[in-house]
Amino acid sequence: SVTTANGSALVNIGNTTVLSGIKVEFANPKLDSPNKGFVVPNVDMRAMSSYRFRPGPPSEQAQVLSQYLEDLIENCHLINLEDLCIARDKLAWVIYIDLVCLDCDGNVLDACIIAMLAALRSVKIPKVEIDEELEKPIISKEESFTLKIGHCPISSTFALFDNGAILVDPTFEEEDLSNGCLTIAVNEDGELSDVLKSGGHSISDDELQDCIVVANKRGREIRELLSK
Repeated sequence: SVTTANGSALVNIGNTTVLSGIKVEFANPKLDSPNKGFVVPNVDMRAMSSYRFRPGPPSEQAQVLSQYLEDLIENCHLINLEDLCIARDKLAWVIYIDLVCLDCDGNVLDACIIAMLAALRSVKIPKVEIDEELEKPIISKEESFTLKIGHCPISSTFALFDNGAILVDPTFEEEDLSNGCLTIAVNEDGELSDVLKSGGHSISDDELQDCIVVANKRGREIRELLSK
């Protein structure tokens, strides 16, 4: 674990390794949601993790992954943002989720989601009261609370090929050789949380259903590991 973080997790899928570290800080609530905190995920694909990446600003792929995670958190109601409110219109918690790819060999999105969920489950946030006289927050050193994780989406990525072959959990090389990729996120009830497709390869309804079945099976296995 990362001792300087409020929660952390290290996830390996094949040769892909993602480290997730979470920090919580005070922030002013957004004007359009005065009774809510907010969550900010950020994916960092380090140059040391693959020859494909270069030092410098976040790559396009890292930005796409960060936005996807932000949308997934919001659309799936992963965290009740009202639980992060300390004082309406005045103070709330912001949760920063940093996902660092230490070794990238394909299927980065699936690894990021698992690392994010595992780290969120380990987070402990101190309870805070507002001193009305001084108008300052008082942080409890003894009391804290854990996050209530709502629908838990687990994604599975498939590489699609022209000959009809479909490969789950592809490496970078397999992704390059494929004609497209399909990522399916399902929750614990077996419901679709999100579907993301790249490339021009078409997929039939039967093939999609087969992928959903595999995604649900894989999702159940991963949730069992997360619950241990």
